[in-house]
Amino acid sequence: MRVNAACKLRALGAALSALLLGGCPLPTRAPAPSPAAAAPRVEAETPAPHEGAPYDVIADESLLVIRAYRGGALASAGHNHVIASHSLSGTVYVPGDLRRASFEIHVPVAELSVDEAALREREGSADFPPEVPEAARQGTLRNMLGAALLDGEHHHEIVLRTLRLEPAAAAAGDAGAAGGMVLARVQTTVRGEVRAITIPVSYRLTDGTVTASGEARLRQSELGLTPFSAMLGALQVQDEMRISFRVCARRVRSVQSELRK
Repeated sequence: MRVNAACKLRALGAALSALLLGGCPLPTRAPAPSPAAAAPRVEAETPAPHEGAPYDVIADESLLVIRAYRGGALASAGHNHVIASHSLSGTVYVPGDLRRASFEIHVPVAELSVDEAALREREGSADFPPEVPEAARQGTLRNMLGAALLDGEHHHEIVLRTLRLEPAAAAAGDAGAAGGMVLARVQTTVRGEVRAITIPVSYRLTDGTVTASGEARLRQSELGLTPFSAMLGALQVQDEMRISFRVCARRVRSVQSELRK
């Protein structure tokens, strides 16, 4: 009996070592259900038409941050993650009626970063100590871009498109002002999966620049991803993430305007 117990402990230690050396695990994709078991597809919502003046997203002034949290009885064997994109691109369209504004934003998957020390330190929380071993960071990045999750080899970007904008309850009377808050219904395309989410967005329009920002809780399953779980759930990544973003875009000048200068 003692020999069996010792063998089990050694096996568990080896399994944990393998997981840690490969980087903290991130969600893997569950096998696709059989056609008979698959739920009927809901007809996709149509993205809003692009109307009004185009504003190009400025990557250097924009940032998307995703916080993923460890879970399970063996959560202490891993750590929480800060995933970020400094390479957002796309266009925001601003008509006279701001309620009809729209956007299309692209997030290049290969340029996502994992656990940057500066971003972890910015959290100012014991949940995100600044230092993460480089081997673990690189392992997490490989797992994230691998075929089991984002499949960066075949799906090069995440795409976000406006479906519609609705006044937020706290700012229902401010829809036409230069600044305010809306609820954005957004079509997400992640790993070829098209879904829809709703997030609160604060916006400001000044001097040819539009800035949008916000923070929300979002589940991986809402994007068509399946959170990682191993050892009967003892080691896992929580379904719920916390995201924050700041998107800055500047008005595109027409060729005619440039020639008149």
